Amino acid sequence: MNSNFTLLVIDDESQIRKLLEISLEANGYKLVFAVNAKEGITMAASHQPDLILLDLGLPDEDGQVVLKQLRTWYQNPIIILSVKSTEDEIVKALDNGANDYLTKPFRTQELLARIRTALRGSFNQSQESVVNFGLISVDFVSRIIKVKDEILKLTATEYNLFTLLLKNDGRVLTHHYLLKEIWGNSYAEQTQYLRVFVAQLRKKIEDDPNRPKYILTESGVGYRFNSG
Repeated sequence: MNSNFTLLVIDDESQIRKLLEISLEANGYKLVFAVNAKEGITMAASHQPDLILLDLGLPDEDGQVVLKQLRTWYQNPIIILSVKSTEDEIVKALDNGANDYLTKPFRTQELLARIRTALRGSFNQSQESVVNFGLISVDFVSRIIKVKDEILKLTATEYNLFTLLLKNDGRVLTHHYLLKEIWGNSYAEQTQYLRVFVAQLRKKIEDDPNRPKYILTESGVGYRFNSG
């Protein structure tokens, strides 16, 4: 699926840029590069890339600020590549609109997998009324979900949580984001609500709720939906 995809790399480290150029172009991606925030924002507008790889430690601006600026108009996936590995920094980036976060040094194959997942989620967000994956079918118009051709009974909250995760296929959604979207701002810190409802969903859609295939936990951060 990588044919004709253009990726913008915003990173001031020449060694990282060279590594990405070699590994990603070898896998069929077209790359363009920016070495600072100002150049990156300009190139994002002029090249309209399918995905952006963004470093947080840029010489002229905090990458978190750049991320928020991009998210005011740029709709395609953004993956953070950074040496900053604290849970707070990762959650902040995801809440600011990043689709995913990898800490440096990273494994090339893992990065390629994250890119494929982010692009798949981006280009699957069509206006189709029915989505199928595995043995699960979701009809957004009738709000009917079927597992193995049997209608799945979900509460309104379970349905809203499930479809929010599904519509962000491949993207890490933080606890704070999910709680705010489903329950409202006053519940933004009530992570126990989320754990309960995720557990209930897993029991209903996963073959083995203890080894989930679709609703994946990002430890300390949030959840990611994986349609396969």
